Amino acid sequence: MKTTGISLILVAMLASCTSPQIDIITTTKQEPWQISHHVKFNPSDEGASVVIDRTKTDQTIEGFGGCFNELGWVALSKLSDVDRENIMSELFSPQLGANFTICRMPVAANDFSLDWYSYNEVEDDFAMENFSIENDKTTLIPYINAAKQYAPELKIWASPWSPPSWMKYNEHYACATAWDGLDPKYHNGLAFDNQGKEGSNMFIQEEAYFESYALYFSKFIEAYRENDINISMIMPQNEFNSCQIFPSCTWTSAGLSEFIGLHLGPAMEKQNVEIMFGTMERPTEALVDSVINDSEAGKYINGVGFQWAGKEAIPGIHKRYPNLKLYQTEQECGDGKNDWEHCLHSWDLMKHYISNGASSYLYWNIALEEGGISRWGWSQNSLITVNGEEGSFRYNHEYYLLKHVSHFVQPGAKVLKTEGEFTNLLVFENPDKSLIIVIQNEEDENRSITFNIDGKDVRFLLKADSFNTISIN
Repeated sequence: MKTTGISLILVAMLASCTSPQIDIITTTKQEPWQISHHVKFNPSDEGASVVIDRTKTDQTIEGFGGCFNELGWVALSKLSDVDRENIMSELFSPQLGANFTICRMPVAANDFSLDWYSYNEVEDDFAMENFSIENDKTTLIPYINAAKQYAPELKIWASPWSPPSWMKYNEHYACATAWDGLDPKYHNGLAFDNQGKEGSNMFIQEEAYFESYALYFSKFIEAYRENDINISMIMPQNEFNSCQIFPSCTWTSAGLSEFIGLHLGPAMEKQNVEIMFGTMERPTEALVDSVINDSEAGKYINGVGFQWAGKEAIPGIHKRYPNLKLYQTEQECGDGKNDWEHCLHSWDLMKHYISNGASSYLYWNIALEEGGISRWGWSQNSLITVNGEEGSFRYNHEYYLLKHVSHFVQPGAKVLKTEGEFTNLLVFENPDKSLIIVIQNEEDENRSITFNIDGKDVRFLLKADSFNTISIN
C-alpha cells in the first residue's frame, strides 16, 4: 500500500502497556485516498493546539448519504453491469467504501427527473383512484433496491418538489417561467401572469385538497412498501420559499402548519412515518419557530431539515432547541465542473452544519453524466461522473471528501467539541470508542498540528492542501 508521507510524533504518553492503533488517510488534489496503516507513536515535547475531551459531546450522528434522482440512475445504467455493481458496493457497503446509511428521494418529479410527472395527474381525483408509481419502476425503485443490496438497513426519507398540478392555483408544476438567458429548449410553458411568488400558498388552501394530498402521501408510502422499500420520514415540501422553473410549490408557514397539523400529521402517524419540517432554504429562524411551536403541527414535527441559505438559521435553532433533530438535507450543488475549489467549499459547508447540530449530512446528486445538466438546464456537480459514450466513470473530489467522514463515522457516533487555536477539523467518537478526526491543511505547504487526546500530546505532519482522516482505535 502506498504511504502518504504523514508522520506522527508522540509528545507525551501516559504509562500504558499497549498503544492505540492509528490509521491515517490523506486526499490531495492530485492523489486521493492515500493510506498509512498502523502509524506508531514516537515521543516529543511540543504543546497542543487542539484539545479533545471525550466528555464534551454534542449531537449524535445518524448518518451520511445522497439523493436518489432519476438522472442518476440513467447515468449509471450506461455503464456495464460490473461497473455499476462496483459503484453501488463502493457507495453503500459498510466495509468497503462510503458506507452511506441515510438517503433522500423525491416524491414524484424533481429538477433531476427525466421530465415532469406526478403520481396522479387526473384532475379532481380526490379519492386518488388513479394514483400510480408506475413511472418509478424503471428508475427510482431499481436505483434504491440496487443500493439496498449492500445496505439492507438503509434509511430513506422523501419530500415532494410539487404536488399534482391540479392541486395548485396555477395548475402547473412550476412556479416561475424561465431564467434570463435560458435556452428555449428548457422553457416550461408557464405563462408569465400565472407565476407564483415567495410568501404565498400555491397549494389550494381548501379542506378537500388538504385531505386528498395527505392521502397521496399515504398511498406513496404504501406503494413503496409493496416494492420492499420503507420510507421512514417525510418532509412536506422541498424549499417551500423558492419559486423555480422546475417542479416547485411555495407555501407559507401558516399553510404548512395547517396541512401538517390537521391532515399530514395524522395520516403519517397511522403509517408510522416521521415528519420533519422542511426543507428550509432561507435564513429566517422565525419560519421554523412558527411551525414547531404551532399547537397542532408541532406535536407531529420530529425535527427540521436545512439547505442552502437555511444554513444561516441552523445555529440559532440548535441553540434554542438543543434536543431537536436537525438534518442537512442537500449540499450546495456546484456548476458541473466538479473542481477542487468547490470541494473546499463543500468542506466548509460540512463543518458548518455538523458543528451546529446536524445529525445527518446529505450530498445531492450521487451520479450524473458529463456536464451534469438537469432536465431544466442547470449544470451541477455529482459524486460520480459517467461518460455514457465511452461507458466509463470517475469518482470526483467531493466523493473522497465525503468518504473521509462517512467511511469512518458510524451511526450513533457523538460529535466532540474541541478547544484550542486550530479549528479546521471535525472530531467524532464512535459507539465502539474509536476516535475519528477529519482535518484539513488549507496551506500550500506541509504543516504540523499537535493534539491533546486523553491527556496525551500527539503531533501530525499534514501534507499541503490536503484532507485527512485520523482513525484512533
